[in-house]
Amino acid sequence: MEGEVPLRHARTRRDVTADGPDERMRAILAEAGVRFGVPVGDAELLWSHSNALYAVPAESLVIRIATNPHALPRVISSVAVTRWLDGQGYPCVVPADLPGHPRVIRGHVVSLWRYVETVTAPEPGGDDLGRLLHRLHHLDPRPVRDLGEFTDPLAGVAAAVTRSNLPGRDRTWLEGRIGDLRAAWNGLAPPHPPTLIHGDAHPANLMRAASGRVILGDWDHVALGSREWDLAQIHYTRRRFDHPGAAEVEAFTRAYRWDVREWPGLETLIAIREISGLSAFIRAAAVREPARREVAHRLAALRDGDTEARWHPPGG
Repeated sequence: MEGEVPLRHARTRRDVTADGPDERMRAILAEAGVRFGVPVGDAELLWSHSNALYAVPAESLVIRIATNPHALPRVISSVAVTRWLDGQGYPCVVPADLPGHPRVIRGHVVSLWRYVETVTAPEPGGDDLGRLLHRLHHLDPRPVRDLGEFTDPLAGVAAAVTRSNLPGRDRTWLEGRIGDLRAAWNGLAPPHPPTLIHGDAHPANLMRAASGRVILGDWDHVALGSREWDLAQIHYTRRRFDHPGAAEVEAFTRAYRWDVREWPGLETLIAIREISGLSAFIRAAAVREPARREVAHRLAALRDGDTEARWHPPGG
């Protein structure tokens, strides 16, 4: 999960790709504080996986540091689209009103966001996600200039494999699997036209603000693309993480007003999700033992064709 997350996540969850404080991220945070004129001495780490997230409540800010060194175009899009969405009254996280971001600091993309005071109950659910996606998918599909098109869901993991120190057997298997799934992706015929998509839509990217409003975070993958990609995510997490529960999936489907399970391409999208979700773990595996173990665990299940195996989420 790569989003602006409630403080409760920082206190109750630990990222399986992290072994302890990351001094490099702290150094980037300190430099960001200087460049943006933001005191960060009391910043609190909320999350560290595909992004490192630091809350600076005294300044009503969240500072996001992307761990993917090639994330700048995506983060630029996320900032532009969420500003537009906020102007439309759509409930999403909102970029900070400070000039000069996102920007690259020490090879990492840094962006600033408004801090969201959250409450833990009632917890947002599948119906909230379905409602928000239905609304999103019926907005202007190209709200900003230079919005990227979602054409290759496996580009990130392919790049991670290329740069990795994975054992030769794992690398060869993954390269073959990525090739097969790319061919399957290119052969899909989605039943709906392209639209504005979130790109990583699951209930864990929802938060309930203190006002009671449910908002959607983590817009790093926003793009023009197939809405079925957004709708497949909840079925992938249900299968591999046993979350959300079956009742939440049904509530999601009712709120969205269309059931992606009616489309035969869903299984292909879930299979692609299973591979694309390895990206951050592969990047961390060379230096972090928990990430290496998770990659090995997932690859063993995938090679065996085991669709029942449960995986560990970031922070699990």
